[in-house]
Amino acid sequence: MASRPSANKPSARKFSVSDKKIGIVVAQWHNDITDALLKGALDVLKKAGIKTTDIVIMQAPGSFELPLAAQWLINDHEASAVLCLGCIIKGETPHFDFISQAAAQGIMNLNLTYNIPVIFGVLTTNTLQQARERSGGKHGNKGADAAVAALEMLENKKR
Repeated sequence: MASRPSANKPSARKFSVSDKKIGIVVAQWHNDITDALLKGALDVLKKAGIKTTDIVIMQAPGSFELPLAAQWLINDHEASAVLCLGCIIKGETPHFDFISQAAAQGIMNLNLTYNIPVIFGVLTTNTLQQARERSGGKHGNKGADAAVAALEMLENKKR
């Protein structure tokens, strides 16, 4: 089995996708977390050679709205790949389950409908602390991981 490159060290692998336009949709709910995810994603994309002018960032109110905003980036900005970054923290009601499932299903449907990578970079955690640990803390930055996944998928498509 081939080893997966570490998202924490994106320069360890060279990507040849610098001519691609990347869309990023960022949920504003828990924006302290999603801003950190965005920073991680941008760091990886820039290190991979994606020009700032080829990155389109759109904000969405929350994770439920990520799929529609991603669809707009695909249709209106001809994105080659879209990162969907959000954070859903479990509460006392089933709201967490509904939003998580809807976001995941919507993002998956976009992958299959448009035949481009639409990456699920949505944290679904039990606590705010767990979200912090995954947005630049001890568990890395899942925004960076999402960017690596998009770049890997674009390279896979070229092969």
